[in-house]
Amino acid sequence: MMKTLYFDLIGGASGDMILGALIDAGVPAKKLKEMLGDLKLTEFDLIVKTVSKNGFKATKVDVRVGNQPPERHLKEILEVIQKSSLSASIQERSIKIFRRIAEVEAEIHGKKIDQIHLHELGGTDTIVDITGVLLALDYLGISQIFASPIPLGSGFINGAHGQIPLPAPATLDLLKGLPVKRSGIEAELVTPTAAALLASLVNNFGPLPEMVLEAVGYGAGSRDLPIPNLLRVLVGSPSTNTEAGKEELILLETNLDDLNPEIYPYVMELLFDAGALDVCLIPIHMKKNRPGTQIQVLAERINADQMRSILFRETTTLGIRQLPVDRY
Repeated sequence: MMKTLYFDLIGGASGDMILGALIDAGVPAKKLKEMLGDLKLTEFDLIVKTVSKNGFKATKVDVRVGNQPPERHLKEILEVIQKSSLSASIQERSIKIFRRIAEVEAEIHGKKIDQIHLHELGGTDTIVDITGVLLALDYLGISQIFASPIPLGSGFINGAHGQIPLPAPATLDLLKGLPVKRSGIEAELVTPTAAALLASLVNNFGPLPEMVLEAVGYGAGSRDLPIPNLLRVLVGSPSTNTEAGKEELILLETNLDDLNPEIYPYVMELLFDAGALDVCLIPIHMKKNRPGTQIQVLAERINADQMRSILFRETTTLGIRQLPVDRY
Protein backbone atom coordinates (compact mmCIF):
# COMPACT_ATOMS: atom_id res chain seq x y z
CA MET A 1 0.00 0.00 0.00
CA MET A 2 1.29 3.44 -0.90
CA LYS A 3 1.93 5.85 1.96
CA THR A 4 1.21 9.47 2.82
CA LEU A 5 3.95 11.73 4.21
CA TYR A 6 3.64 15.06 6.02
CA PHE A 7 6.52 17.54 6.37
CA ASP A 8 6.14 19.43 9.66
CA LEU A 9 8.54 22.34 9.10
CA ILE A 10 9.18 23.18 12.76
CA GLY A 11 12.55 24.87 12.29
CA GLY A 12 12.56 25.17 8.50
CA ALA A 13 14.14 22.82 6.01
CA SER A 14 17.39 21.96 4.27
CA GLY A 15 18.34 19.02 2.10
CA ASP A 16 20.27 17.48 5.01
CA MET A 17 17.34 17.93 7.41
CA ILE A 18 14.92 16.25 5.01
CA LEU A 19 17.33 13.35 4.53
CA GLY A 20 17.84 13.02 8.28
CA ALA A 21 14.10 12.97 8.97
CA LEU A 22 13.50 10.29 6.32
CA ILE A 23 16.28 8.12 7.76
CA ASP A 24 14.83 8.63 11.25
CA ALA A 25 11.41 7.61 9.91
CA GLY A 26 12.65 4.24 8.70
CA VAL A 27 15.04 4.45 5.75
CA PRO A 28 18.15 2.43 6.73
CA ALA A 29 21.24 4.64 6.42
CA LYS A 30 23.27 1.73 5.07
CA LYS A 31 20.68 1.06 2.36
CA LEU A 32 20.55 4.73 1.39
CA LYS A 33 24.35 4.88 1.08
CA GLU A 34 24.20 1.78 -1.11
CA MET A 35 21.55 3.34 -3.38
CA LEU A 36 23.52 6.59 -3.60
CA GLY A 37 26.45 4.54 -4.91
CA ASP A 38 24.54 4.47 -8.21
CA LEU A 39 25.56 8.12 -8.66
CA LYS A 40 29.10 6.86 -9.32
CA LEU A 41 30.55 9.83 -7.42
CA THR A 42 33.52 8.82 -5.30
CA GLU A 43 34.26 12.13 -3.60
CA PHE A 44 31.59 12.06 -0.87
CA ASP A 45 30.66 10.21 2.28
CA LEU A 46 27.27 10.25 4.01
CA ILE A 47 27.74 10.74 7.77
CA VAL A 48 24.66 9.87 9.83
CA LYS A 49 24.54 10.39 13.59
CA THR A 50 22.05 10.86 16.42
CA VAL A 51 22.01 14.31 18.07
CA SER A 52 19.89 16.26 20.53
CA LYS A 53 18.13 19.50 19.61
CA ASN A 54 16.31 21.33 22.40
CA GLY A 55 16.02 18.02 24.21
CA PHE A 56 14.67 16.12 21.18
CA LYS A 57 16.55 13.14 19.75
CA ALA A 58 17.03 13.58 16.00
CA THR A 59 19.09 12.32 13.08
CA LYS A 60 21.79 14.61 11.68
CA VAL A 61 23.11 13.99 8.17
CA ASP A 62 26.31 15.50 6.79
CA VAL A 63 27.45 15.02 3.21
CA ARG A 64 31.23 15.23 3.51
CA VAL A 65 32.91 15.99 0.23
CA GLY A 66 36.56 15.53 -0.67
CA ASN A 67 37.94 16.80 -3.96
CA GLN A 68 35.19 17.99 -6.26
CA PRO A 69 34.89 20.37 -9.21
CA PRO A 70 34.90 23.94 -7.83
CA GLU A 71 31.75 24.86 -9.75
CA ARG A 72 29.36 23.02 -12.01
CA HIS A 73 27.15 24.28 -14.80
CA LEU A 74 23.74 22.70 -15.30
CA LYS A 75 25.09 20.65 -18.21
CA GLU A 76 27.73 19.04 -15.98
CA ILE A 77 25.19 18.22 -13.26
CA LEU A 78 22.86 16.63 -15.79
CA GLU A 79 25.75 14.55 -17.14
CA VAL A 80 26.45 13.21 -13.64
CA ILE A 81 22.81 12.17 -13.25
CA GLN A 82 22.41 10.77 -16.77
CA LYS A 83 25.61 8.71 -16.52
CA SER A 84 24.55 7.25 -13.18
CA SER A 85 22.85 3.90 -12.58
CA LEU A 86 19.86 5.56 -10.93
CA SER A 87 16.44 4.50 -12.19
CA ALA A 88 14.89 6.44 -15.05
CA SER A 89 12.27 7.85 -12.67
CA ILE A 90 14.85 9.17 -10.18
CA GLN A 91 16.94 10.63 -13.01
CA GLU A 92 13.94 12.37 -14.55
CA ARG A 93 12.76 13.90 -11.27
CA SER A 94 16.28 14.97 -10.26
CA ILE A 95 16.86 16.64 -13.61
CA LYS A 96 13.55 18.49 -13.36
CA ILE A 97 14.53 19.90 -9.95
CA PHE A 98 18.00 20.99 -11.10
CA ARG A 99 16.56 22.59 -14.24
CA ARG A 100 14.19 24.61 -12.06
CA ILE A 101 17.08 25.73 -9.82
CA ALA A 102 19.09 26.79 -12.87
CA GLU A 103 16.13 28.68 -14.35
CA VAL A 104 15.72 30.64 -11.12
CA GLU A 105 19.44 31.44 -10.87
CA ALA A 106 19.52 32.56 -14.51
CA GLU A 107 16.55 34.85 -13.96
CA ILE A 108 18.05 36.36 -10.80
CA HIS A 109 21.43 37.09 -12.43
CA GLY A 110 20.04 38.09 -15.83
CA LYS A 111 21.93 35.40 -17.73
CA LYS A 112 21.16 32.49 -19.99
CA ILE A 113 20.66 29.16 -18.28
CA ASP A 114 23.82 27.65 -19.84
CA GLN A 115 25.93 30.56 -18.52
CA ILE A 116 25.03 30.03 -14.88
CA HIS A 117 27.53 28.69 -12.35
CA LEU A 118 25.42 27.04 -9.67
CA HIS A 119 28.10 27.58 -6.98
CA GLU A 120 26.94 25.84 -3.77
CA LEU A 121 23.82 24.52 -5.51
CA GLY A 122 25.99 22.71 -8.05
CA GLY A 123 28.11 20.95 -5.46
CA THR A 124 28.28 17.23 -4.88
CA ASP A 125 26.44 17.63 -1.57
CA THR A 126 23.42 19.16 -3.33
CA ILE A 127 23.36 16.35 -5.90
CA VAL A 128 23.46 13.83 -3.04
CA ASP A 129 20.75 15.67 -1.08
CA ILE A 130 18.30 15.82 -3.98
CA THR A 131 18.80 12.31 -5.32
CA GLY A 132 18.98 10.95 -1.76
CA VAL A 133 15.61 12.44 -0.82
CA LEU A 134 13.99 10.99 -3.95
CA LEU A 135 15.51 7.56 -3.26
CA ALA A 136 14.35 7.67 0.37
CA LEU A 137 10.79 8.62 -0.58
CA ASP A 138 10.64 5.75 -3.05
CA TYR A 139 12.01 3.35 -0.42
CA LEU A 140 9.20 4.36 1.97
CA GLY A 141 6.61 3.95 -0.80
CA ILE A 142 5.35 7.53 -0.55
CA SER A 143 2.58 8.44 -3.00
CA GLN A 144 1.24 11.68 -1.49
CA ILE A 145 3.17 14.45 0.25
CA PHE A 146 1.73 17.26 2.35
CA ALA A 147 3.50 20.02 4.28
CA SER A 148 2.89 22.78 6.78
CA PRO A 149 3.31 26.42 5.66
CA ILE A 150 6.96 27.30 5.12
CA PRO A 151 8.66 29.41 7.85
CA LEU A 152 11.11 32.02 6.61
CA GLY A 153 13.97 33.65 8.49
CA SER A 154 15.66 37.02 8.06
CA GLY A 155 19.11 38.62 8.18
CA PHE A 156 22.12 38.08 5.88
CA ILE A 157 24.45 35.25 4.90
CA ASN A 158 27.69 35.21 2.94
CA GLY A 159 27.44 33.74 -0.56
CA ALA A 160 29.50 33.51 -3.73
CA HIS A 161 28.41 37.06 -4.66
CA GLY A 162 28.94 38.61 -1.21
CA GLN A 163 26.30 39.20 1.44
CA ILE A 164 22.86 37.87 0.54
CA PRO A 165 19.63 38.99 2.24
CA LEU A 166 17.47 36.31 3.78
CA PRO A 167 15.41 34.61 2.57
CA ALA A 168 17.84 34.16 -0.32
CA PRO A 169 16.50 35.41 -3.67
CA ALA A 170 16.70 31.90 -5.14
CA THR A 171 14.69 30.52 -2.22
CA LEU A 172 11.95 33.11 -2.68
CA ASP A 173 11.69 32.51 -6.42
CA LEU A 174 11.49 28.75 -5.91
CA LEU A 175 8.72 29.22 -3.34
CA LYS A 176 6.49 31.41 -5.52
CA GLY A 177 2.92 30.20 -5.32
CA LEU A 178 3.48 28.35 -2.03
CA PRO A 179 2.27 29.37 1.46
CA VAL A 180 5.02 30.96 3.56
CA LYS A 181 5.04 32.61 6.99
CA ARG A 182 7.33 34.92 8.97
CA SER A 183 9.17 33.19 11.80
CA GLY A 184 10.90 36.09 13.56
CA ILE A 185 14.17 34.11 13.55
CA GLU A 186 17.32 35.84 12.23
CA ALA A 187 18.79 32.87 10.36
CA GLU A 188 18.37 30.98 7.13
CA LEU A 189 15.54 28.56 7.89
CA VAL A 190 14.90 27.29 4.36
CA THR A 191 17.74 26.67 1.91
CA PRO A 192 17.34 26.87 -1.87
CA THR A 193 17.83 23.09 -2.07
CA ALA A 194 14.96 22.49 0.36
CA ALA A 195 12.81 25.08 -1.42
CA ALA A 196 13.34 23.28 -4.74
CA LEU A 197 12.46 19.92 -3.15
CA LEU A 198 9.32 21.23 -1.44
CA ALA A 199 8.12 23.02 -4.58
CA SER A 200 8.64 19.91 -6.67
CA LEU A 201 7.38 17.21 -4.30
CA VAL A 202 4.58 18.56 -2.10
CA ASN A 203 1.05 17.99 -3.37
CA ASN A 204 -0.70 20.28 -0.88
CA PHE A 205 0.22 22.62 1.98
CA GLY A 206 -1.84 22.97 5.14
CA PRO A 207 -2.77 21.04 8.28
CA LEU A 208 -1.90 17.40 8.86
CA PRO A 209 -4.20 15.22 6.72
CA GLU A 210 -6.08 12.33 8.26
CA MET A 211 -4.01 9.14 8.19
CA VAL A 212 -3.20 6.02 10.18
CA LEU A 213 0.15 7.11 11.65
CA GLU A 214 2.93 4.55 11.26
CA ALA A 215 6.25 6.37 11.68
CA VAL A 216 7.68 9.70 12.83
CA GLY A 217 11.15 10.99 12.02
CA TYR A 218 13.16 14.04 13.13
CA GLY A 219 15.90 15.61 11.02
CA ALA A 220 18.29 18.05 12.72
CA GLY A 221 19.77 21.25 11.35
CA SER A 222 23.30 22.44 12.12
CA ARG A 223 22.62 25.62 14.08
CA ASP A 224 21.21 26.09 17.56
CA LEU A 225 18.20 28.39 17.29
CA PRO A 226 15.68 29.88 19.73
CA ILE A 227 13.24 27.29 18.35
CA PRO A 228 13.97 23.57 17.83
CA ASN A 229 16.02 23.39 14.63
CA LEU A 230 14.15 20.31 13.47
CA LEU A 231 12.14 19.04 10.54
CA ARG A 232 9.61 16.37 11.44
CA VAL A 233 8.06 13.86 9.04
CA LEU A 234 4.96 11.82 9.73
CA VAL A 235 4.36 8.73 7.60
CA GLY A 236 1.12 6.80 7.47
CA SER A 237 -1.48 4.95 5.45
CA PRO A 238 -4.67 6.54 4.11
CA SER A 239 -7.52 6.40 6.62
CA THR A 240 -10.68 4.46 5.82
CA ASN A 241 -12.42 7.83 6.00
CA THR A 242 -13.19 8.93 2.43
CA GLU A 243 -11.92 12.44 3.15
CA ALA A 244 -8.44 11.10 3.83
CA GLY A 245 -8.07 10.10 0.20
CA LYS A 246 -9.13 13.50 -1.09
CA GLU A 247 -6.79 15.61 -3.22
CA GLU A 248 -7.45 19.35 -3.50
CA LEU A 249 -6.63 20.31 -7.09
CA ILE A 250 -7.45 23.10 -9.52
CA LEU A 251 -9.30 22.95 -12.85
CA LEU A 252 -8.49 25.51 -15.54
CA GLU A 253 -10.84 26.04 -18.48
CA THR A 254 -10.75 28.20 -21.57
CA ASN A 255 -12.96 28.29 -24.69
CA LEU A 256 -11.40 28.82 -28.13
CA ASP A 257 -12.84 29.13 -31.63
CA ASP A 258 -9.93 30.64 -33.58
CA LEU A 259 -6.95 28.39 -32.83
CA ASN A 260 -5.38 26.23 -35.55
CA PRO A 261 -6.34 22.63 -34.62
CA GLU A 262 -2.77 21.51 -35.33
CA ILE A 263 -1.64 23.53 -32.29
CA TYR A 264 -3.67 21.55 -29.74
CA PRO A 265 -1.38 18.47 -29.50
CA TYR A 266 1.62 20.77 -28.99
CA VAL A 267 -0.16 22.69 -26.22
CA MET A 268 -1.24 19.45 -24.53
CA GLU A 269 2.36 18.19 -24.57
CA LEU A 270 3.60 21.44 -22.97
CA LEU A 271 0.94 21.23 -20.26
CA PHE A 272 1.75 17.61 -19.40
CA ASP A 273 5.49 18.37 -19.35
CA ALA A 274 4.80 21.22 -16.91
CA GLY A 275 2.99 18.90 -14.51
CA ALA A 276 -0.65 18.77 -15.65
CA LEU A 277 -2.44 15.72 -14.27
CA ASP A 278 -4.99 15.62 -17.10
CA VAL A 279 -5.78 17.66 -20.21
CA CYS A 280 -9.06 17.38 -22.12
CA LEU A 281 -10.25 18.89 -25.41
CA ILE A 282 -14.06 19.20 -25.52
CA PRO A 283 -16.03 20.19 -28.66
CA ILE A 284 -18.44 23.05 -27.84
CA HIS A 285 -20.74 25.52 -29.60
CA MET A 286 -20.07 29.17 -28.84
CA LYS A 287 -21.67 32.53 -29.60
CA LYS A 288 -23.68 32.57 -32.87
CA ASN A 289 -23.39 28.77 -32.89
CA ARG A 290 -19.72 28.84 -33.86
CA PRO A 291 -17.94 25.51 -33.31
CA GLY A 292 -15.15 25.74 -30.77
CA THR A 293 -13.01 23.76 -28.35
CA GLN A 294 -12.79 23.94 -24.59
CA ILE A 295 -9.42 23.11 -23.03
CA GLN A 296 -9.68 21.67 -19.52
CA VAL A 297 -6.53 21.27 -17.42
CA LEU A 298 -6.42 19.43 -14.09
CA ALA A 299 -3.35 20.28 -12.01
CA GLU A 300 -1.97 20.63 -8.52
CA ARG A 301 -2.38 24.10 -7.07
CA ILE A 302 1.37 24.75 -6.99
CA ASN A 303 1.48 24.33 -10.80
CA ALA A 304 -1.37 26.76 -11.53
CA ASP A 305 0.90 29.65 -12.56
CA GLN A 306 2.73 27.48 -15.11
CA MET A 307 -0.53 26.16 -16.57
CA ARG A 308 -1.96 29.66 -17.01
CA SER A 309 1.28 30.94 -18.53
CA ILE A 310 1.29 28.17 -21.14
CA LEU A 311 -2.36 28.74 -22.08
CA PHE A 312 -1.91 32.51 -22.42
CA ARG A 313 1.40 32.18 -24.30
CA GLU A 314 0.57 29.33 -26.66
CA THR A 315 -3.13 29.83 -27.45
CA THR A 316 -5.39 32.68 -28.52
CA THR A 317 -7.31 32.74 -25.24
CA LEU A 318 -8.42 36.05 -23.75
CA GLY A 319 -9.26 34.58 -20.36
CA ILE A 320 -9.08 31.47 -18.18
CA ARG A 321 -11.42 30.16 -15.50
CA GLN A 322 -9.75 28.55 -12.48
CA LEU A 323 -11.84 26.43 -10.11
CA PRO A 324 -10.95 24.44 -6.98
CA VAL A 325 -11.87 20.76 -7.35
CA ASP A 326 -11.60 17.68 -5.16
CA ARG A 327 -10.35 14.34 -6.50
CA TYR A 328 -10.86 11.08 -4.62
